[in-house]
Amino acid sequence: MINQERIGTFISSLRKEKGLTQILLAEKLGVTDRAVSKWERGRCLPDVSLMPTLCEILGISINELLSAQRLDKSQYIAQAEENLIQLRAQEEKYNKKLLSLEVAIGYISSISFIVLIFVASYFVESVIYSIVLIFIGLSIFVIGIFHSIKIEQEAGYYECLECGERYVPTFKSVLFAPHIFRSRKMRCPNCKKKSYHKKVLTR
Repeated sequence: MINQERIGTFISSLRKEKGLTQILLAEKLGVTDRAVSKWERGRCLPDVSLMPTLCEILGISINELLSAQRLDKSQYIAQAEENLIQLRAQEEKYNKKLLSLEVAIGYISSISFIVLIFVASYFVESVIYSIVLIFIGLSIFVIGIFHSIKIEQEAGYYECLECGERYVPTFKSVLFAPHIFRSRKMRCPNCKKKSYHKKVLTR
């Protein structure tokens, strides 16, 4: 299993070997020194997009970074496969959490909207107060649906059943696509065919 604390300690020791402070390393990567501090304390991992540059600065490979140790040739391939499997498992777990959050936001915003409409219609005599409650309910609903769709767009990938391409669609594509549960009818960026594409958690 990928150990964030060990990776953090490894980053810290390599940074010191290179004579870099957290501030200098952060400047080279275009992040804050607080971000570097979080990595070194094992609070989180560096973003995947930063790993190549970070590894180049520290003089290691991404495989060695994720293994939290320097590897010889005999260890390298086996460890690379293990790290890939673990990264996929972490990505799948993270995307599952995001999609569960999406469902929760959708239910909460929809129920809140219905409850406020019901209260405004049957329990509030003032027309002004009724309009205010309806507006609040509608605002909660719109904001909730926006965030739900945003999460669905960004969590995981959509797979084209025609060519097998897995991709992240645009927000607009997801918003206007007819859907059946987690499948949406969209145009594949690879084969250009329009069909129902299913949600998958890893590439």
